[in-house]
Amino acid sequence: MKISIGIIDDHKLFLMSLVLMLDTFKKYEVIIQASNGQDLKDKMRLSLNHPEIMLIDVNMPVMDGLETTAWLSQNYPEIKLVALSMTDTDSTVIEMIKAGCCAYLLKDTHPNELEKALNEIYIKGQYNADVSNINFRRLLNHKPNVPLLNEKEKVFLKLACSDLTYKQIASLMFLSERTIDGYREKLFEKLNVQSRVGMVLEAIRKNIVKL
Repeated sequence: MKISIGIIDDHKLFLMSLVLMLDTFKKYEVIIQASNGQDLKDKMRLSLNHPEIMLIDVNMPVMDGLETTAWLSQNYPEIKLVALSMTDTDSTVIEMIKAGCCAYLLKDTHPNELEKALNEIYIKGQYNADVSNINFRRLLNHKPNVPLLNEKEKVFLKLACSDLTYKQIASLMFLSERTIDGYREKLFEKLNVQSRVGMVLEAIRKNIVKL
């Protein structure tokens, strides 16, 4: 039997192109298509068959990707949720993963990479995309080993969990950008991460910062 897929995207041309692409993968079949979260709600309530993997556009009218992901996580926790977007801003990745997505894929992902991602998501329940180079579920679920941070580092980390740029953080902390870069590199080392997204997720997981 083929693995069932659902797609939520308000751009019809992209949606249809994705459906055709998935059809070439042989192992997958799209059983539900929706233009936004509200449209999905209506169709899910009328359908007896629910997809095993749901691909969710981040930016949609009426009910966006974040709202849709939260609703699916609460009502259909067995479905593996995957965010789709044209951008990979730190705050968006974090919000979608926190809402329940097990992977975050860019819309320009190569078909071979998409097929690989879907295979891993189906088998392992997650996919470590290049967008962050970290294992989101590992960061969110494992027992925390809290590193020792000084007060300045804690303040910087809290500000880094917002959508402020490093330059804005430097201004708020009355420090030079070079000093802020030093804090960032030190925290990358202490939290064993390689990106701002990884740093934020690790801070949340270890309860150093609460959003």
